Amino acid sequence: MIGVDIKNAVLVIVLSLASLWGQASRRPRVVKVFLPDGALVTAELAVTDEERSRGLMFRERINPDQGMLFVFAEEGVHSFWMKNCKISLDMLWLDRDRRIIHIEQDVPPCLEDPCPSYGPGLPALYVLELQAGSARAHKLKLSDRIDFVLPDLTGR
Repeated sequence: MIGVDIKNAVLVIVLSLASLWGQASRRPRVVKVFLPDGALVTAELAVTDEERSRGLMFRERINPDQGMLFVFAEEGVHSFWMKNCKISLDMLWLDRDRRIIHIEQDVPPCLEDPCPSYGPGLPALYVLELQAGSARAHKLKLSDRIDFVLPDLTGR
């Protein structure tokens, strides 16, 4: 009987640790993004196909100092839409040098299909989504450089 109880206790501990590890690995990773005017934005990283597909869907709000940074494996023409988004956003497409190549301001949520797509028609490596009005508030313009340091992304 005692052997069975110990086995059950070990099993419960192992399952609990596995559950905690799984939850920790699903926490969004963030990066500090520095805008040209010195403002700091904490941006969630969207690196995997799943993270990029989900983006900021279903969020009720986003604070002025928050955003999402989409990171692609290589430069390409990356279009975005606002399906299932509940908030308006500003979108900034950045090239490999982290310079703004295209800005979409005050992009509204998509209320019915088909949803319009937004994009620059130019190759970008990153897209930064911010609260609507941020581009205007921070006087962001084409060729401005956005600074951030990415963590090691090979582990995911």
